[in-house]
Formats: sequence, structure tokens, C-alpha cells
Amino acid sequence: MGSPDMPDRFTVPLYTLSEAARCLEVPRSTFTSWARGYERRSAGRPAVKGVPIVTALPGPTGGTTPVVPFVGLAEGMVLAAIRRHGVPLQRIRPALQVIKERLGIAHALASRSLYTDGAEVLYDYAEAQGETPEAASARQLVVVRHGQRVFTEVVQQYLHRIEYAADGYARLIRLPPYQHAEVVADPTRSFGQPIFERGGARVSDVLQRFWAGEDLDVVAEDFGVPQAQLEDVLRVASRRAA
Repeated sequence: MGSPDMPDRFTVPLYTLSEAARCLEVPRSTFTSWARGYERRSAGRPAVKGVPIVTALPGPTGGTTPVVPFVGLAEGMVLAAIRRHGVPLQRIRPALQVIKERLGIAHALASRSLYTDGAEVLYDYAEAQGETPEAASARQLVVVRHGQRVFTEVVQQYLHRIEYAADGYARLIRLPPYQHAEVVADPTRSFGQPIFERGGARVSDVLQRFWAGEDLDVVAEDFGVPQAQLEDVLRVASRRAA
């Protein structure tokens, strides 16, 4: 579902598993389990399996080969919100499947329909499940305000970072690790790699100039990036490297 100025967000791989994990500020192993599924075994017990819930194309799990299209990053954004809320993903998996079935569309987690109708679906799912652990986890993500079921503040904060195209699917993501910097993933610019929304400079290019020894104020002026935003990006990069 591309356009002349937008690569297909569903089939064109833009990110390695590691890059997608960094964008969303989640462990690489976590994102890999979302994209590839998992199987866990323990002595004397049946294997526990989880199917993939993030879109990824066939390819090596490690290395530098991009396998995650933009829609997979958007789906991961929703899962990062759930993880940030502290809800165990293995307990919410059945509810996520119900969301996909009830909304009746592919890639439901990356759709505007999740934003508008997902909380209602989760609430109904929890009511139907009674007092099961899965229902309790679903209830943690939904609150009732003014008679309407809406996502909790933590989930809403993440969903507000997603902009949707005319087809109803994500077209831009404001990435979550930053406090001041306006960093986005936009498949129409720099092949989806993180860029400063103002000016469009790739974050990696700006960081390389600074790490090469150039003064912060010079780098900020050359790229048209406010120094406070550059300092915020450096803070995040330094924390990841620690």
C-alpha cells in the first residue's frame, strides 16, 4: 500500500530487529520475540509457544539485514505501550487476537481503528472472560471516562505519537525515548530511519559529527537542530551505550 512518495509500509523492509528495538526503547530480545514468536521449555512441563504479533519479513534474526517494514514498527509501538504499562504480554496475547478479529482488518495494531475502537473491544473482552488473569490484564489497559471506554494514560501517550494516512494505517511515528527532541520515523524520508522532524537530519548523521569531535553548537547550527534537542539525543545515545 505505497504511493509515489511513500514506499510500501507493509512489504518494504526498513529496519533490522535491533534497529526497531532501539527505536521503541525495548530490549532486542523482546522485539525479536514479538516479530519471530518464541518457544520456552522447562523440565517436566509442556512447551509454551507464542506466535509472532509484529509484522516481519523472512530473513535472518541477527545481523544487518532489514526485515521489519514500517507497519511492524507501528505495531511494536502499541506493544511497547503495553509493556511500559507493566502488563505481561503473554496474558494480553488472547485479547490482541480478539482485537484483530473484531476490527476485521489486517495489521489492526497499526490502524486508526485500534485508536478509536480498541479500548471498547478490550473492555468487552474482559467482561466476557470474567475473573481470569487474561481479563485482569486487559482491564489494566482500559478506563471509563465520561461513560466511554478509553485506553489508560500510558497507552494513550504512545498512541498519540502515531499519525495515520488516508488508508487508516500508520504513516509517521514520533519516537518515544526522547524528552525534548522531536525525532520521528517517516517512511517517506531517509528510508524510515530516525530523523529530526525539524530539518529532516538523520539522527545517526548528527551523532557521528559530534562523536568525530565537532563542537555541539557547530553541529546544531549546521543541521538546523536546536541545541536542547541535540543534547537530548546525546543523552539517549549515551544511555544506550552504557
